[in-house]
Formats: sequence, structure tokens, C-alpha cells
Amino acid sequence: MFYGWETALIRDANGLTPRDYYDRLKSIWSADTCAPRMRKDWSPENPTLGQCSITAFLMQDIYGGKVLGVPLPDGNYHCFNVVGDCVFDLTSEQFQGVALNYTDCPEQRRETHFAKEEKRQRYELLKQRLLSADEQIDLVAKRLLEEYRLAFLTLANGDQ
Repeated sequence: MFYGWETALIRDANGLTPRDYYDRLKSIWSADTCAPRMRKDWSPENPTLGQCSITAFLMQDIYGGKVLGVPLPDGNYHCFNVVGDCVFDLTSEQFQGVALNYTDCPEQRRETHFAKEEKRQRYELLKQRLLSADEQIDLVAKRLLEEYRLAFLTLANGDQ
């Protein structure tokens, strides 16, 4: 599970928590959304690899707050979210048990990260896939509700 999952209880306008989004994102992160420099190492067994900044900025769109970055030895930053007192990192599993220091990290700016066109495009792709996944979930839920409504009406009318 991701860093901060135990306390990631904030909810968006639809009542979804970061845990809910983590579950949805696990099925849509891919080599296409992975940072190009890490793509050769991306796999379905490590789906969070190379997904940090685009995921963190997507979560910022949903929950607000700030995107901060853990400085890495190679000079890059690993992005995560802070919303009020809630700190969570949906892509922490890519480090496979290595503990990161989430204190005193600098804020990351969307303008800086998305100055790289490929990163902005990966963000847009991930966002579109998430919206499509949500639409599919909504369609299934509506279909099930309609089936339950029809079954209830049948029972209420005495038809069996």
C-alpha cells in the first residue's frame, strides 16, 4: 500500500478518498504514462514506477493542497501530496520498501514540471484514462440501480 494510506481519509466531491483513487489508478498506470527514462524498467508488477509527478498533480486537481518533492540522489524529485494535515504518496511503492524522508521537502510547481511537453502529455493521458474509468464505473452503477429499481417495482406490484 502507498505511504500515508492509513490517514488518507480526505474525500473529494464524490466521497472518494486517495485510497479509492489508488485502486483505480493501479489499473490505468502503464508504460505510456511512465517517465521515459524509467520506461524500460516499468512493469505491471511495479505500476507506480515513473508515475509520481503526473499522479501528484492529478490528485492536486482533485483535492487541492500542495505537491511537494523528496530530493533524490540523481537530482530529481519524487512528488507527493499534502492536503491540510493529510500527507500521501500514491506512487511510493516504486521504491520497494526504501523509506523516503517526507519532511522539509520543497514545493513542486506544475509550470516547471509541465514545461516538459512529454510530461504534460502523460498527465493528460492519465487524466483522460481516469475520467474514462470513472465514466465506466458510473455506467455500471446506473445499470445496477435500474435493475434493482425494476426488481423492486416488480415485487411491489406483486409480479413474480
